[in-house]
Amino acid sequence: MSGLVYYSSGSKNTERFVERLGRPAIRIQGETRVTEPYVLITPSYSDGEGRGAVAKPVIRFLNDPGNRALIRGVIGTGNLNFGEYFAWAGKIVAAKCNVPLLYTFELAGTNEDVARVSQGLDRFWTRQRSTAP
Repeated sequence: MSGLVYYSSGSKNTERFVERLGRPAIRIQGETRVTEPYVLITPSYSDGEGRGAVAKPVIRFLNDPGNRALIRGVIGTGNLNFGEYFAWAGKIVAAKCNVPLLYTFELAGTNEDVARVSQGLDRFWTRQRSTAP
C-alpha cells in the first residue's frame, strides 16, 4: 500500500514532480483503473472564480466507483497566481471524496517539496497500515 496516481497536463509539471519522488505511480490516461489504495496528485485549472479547477480526466477517473473507493488522500498543485484558488482541485477532491488534503505545492515543486512529500507519504502509509482492519 503506497500507490500514487497522478494527472499531468501538457506542461508536465506534475509529471516532473512525480518522477523526482522516485516512487511507482500511475498516470491517469483514458480509462485508468486502480486496484490498490492510492494518493492522488492533481494540478488545478480554473477561471477567476474557481470553476473548472478539477481536470476532466481526473473527474472521469474518480467517477469510477472502484477508483473512488480506493483514494486515501490528495496532494494538490497549482500556480500561486490563482490566489485563493491555488491548488483548488486538491481541496475540491479531498472534500468530495472525504479524504485528507496532504500537501500542496506550486508548479513542479521545489527540492524541499519533494523531500517533504516523500517523508510525508512514508508516514502516511505507515499510519494507514497500522489502522487497517
